[in-house]
Amino acid sequence: MDKMDLSSFGMDDLLLAALKAEVESRDLYARLATRAKNAMLRDRLRFLAGEEEKHQAFIEATYRREFPDATPALPARTPVPLPEITFDAEEVPLSAVIEAAMRAEDAAAAFYRGLADRFAGDGATRDALLYLATMEVGHYRLLETEREHLLRYEDYAVSWPDVHVGP
Repeated sequence: MDKMDLSSFGMDDLLLAALKAEVESRDLYARLATRAKNAMLRDRLRFLAGEEEKHQAFIEATYRREFPDATPALPARTPVPLPEITFDAEEVPLSAVIEAAMRAEDAAAAFYRGLADRFAGDGATRDALLYLATMEVGHYRLLETEREHLLRYEDYAVSWPDVHVGP
């Protein structure tokens, strides 16, 4: 299992980066759910959005415990190297967006394993972060399954002008 070396970052930056990643992931999955035509995929994406919301709540609580006099505010940018997922064009294949989300989930698992090391003296938080890392791996696998399905069937929904298909 790999983990990120987060020793050069302050705890404030780490927790705000985690918070930003969870909020952005939640928003992405919710947006993708509105785009998905397959009801089962839509349900899975809504499930992932809900999971990210739970992660967000845990990170916010951890931030408030670590910094009781501060209010967590999402930074526009973060120094922590976590991948961002953006797509503007609705023409981008859903499988490509899901593949980017898979990379983000993989990075999140490595991030949470690294962050857990920073809480060596707080066993409950450390264990919860390791559990989050495991959940991110589960998200990766769920997305991987959905991506494979999309790659098999996505092209069937494509139509080309001036091309007749069928009898």
